[in-house]
Amino acid sequence: MELVIRNLSKTYANGVKALQDVSLEIPTGMYGLLGPNGAGKSTLMRILATLQEADSGSAMLGGIDVLRQKHEVRKMLGYLPQDFGVYPKISAQDMLDHLALLKGIVNGRERKSVVDSLLERTNLSDHRKKALTGFSGGMRQRFGIAQALIGNPKLIIVDEPTAGLDPGERNRFYNLLAEIGENVIVILSTHIVEDVKELCTNMAVIHLGRVLLSGSPEKALVSLEGHIWRKSIVKAQVEDYEKQYKVISTKLIAGRPTIHVYSEQDPGDGFQAVAVDLEDVFFSAIRGFTNQQEHAA
Repeated sequence: MELVIRNLSKTYANGVKALQDVSLEIPTGMYGLLGPNGAGKSTLMRILATLQEADSGSAMLGGIDVLRQKHEVRKMLGYLPQDFGVYPKISAQDMLDHLALLKGIVNGRERKSVVDSLLERTNLSDHRKKALTGFSGGMRQRFGIAQALIGNPKLIIVDEPTAGLDPGERNRFYNLLAEIGENVIVILSTHIVEDVKELCTNMAVIHLGRVLLSGSPEKALVSLEGHIWRKSIVKAQVEDYEKQYKVISTKLIAGRPTIHVYSEQDPGDGFQAVAVDLEDVFFSAIRGFTNQQEHAA
């Protein structure tokens, strides 16, 4: 199954153009939607989750029209929003049971089997009786995935799932998402480059409502090979270097700013060539310092 999005646009009442002619082809597997806060990612996710209307364009999930056949989409959808509300005093087991009933699993024995399986799969079996209010951030996100998996969805949307998680919780969440993404479409919306690097076989970068590039991370890396250069400078020099070079990122290393610049030739001046990583791809796309446009997925 494939999700095909064509020329999707959304402008809010205040004039903000959240999406501008977004077109993507998203196959089965983990698909990373990478962009800074305010890029339009959450708007796109809400439209695909049938929670918001688009102004124009289309989205087809197999043979189902996502924008018009909302009830059919919801039967096939699992959704983990950036912030999701739960009844805090209810246990994980009881909450999943309630949600499974709402999803149409009316047989009690079948529902118990589903709940037990989901708790086991998300490593929450030992906490089944614990109130959700007592869950850590990582446990809450694993519970969120558990509820998203009710009904064996064909499309799963997760919006900023690892924000605020410690490294151990993030790794557990990576492993869970990777397992899920083997057989269904999983769209991972995030501003964290590491999430896409670790998990996704296909990706897109979105900024100011537009798709800047799409395709495999490997192709994106190859497109910049030999074009990224690094130099350690003093803080007072940052502004001057930004005027002279196409600076894509600045980070502190051992207390000194290290800049990465985009240049198709050796810029000299003490710059050293560096191996390209996905963070370079992200910042190059955001700053417009790459010729790469949409690759076929």
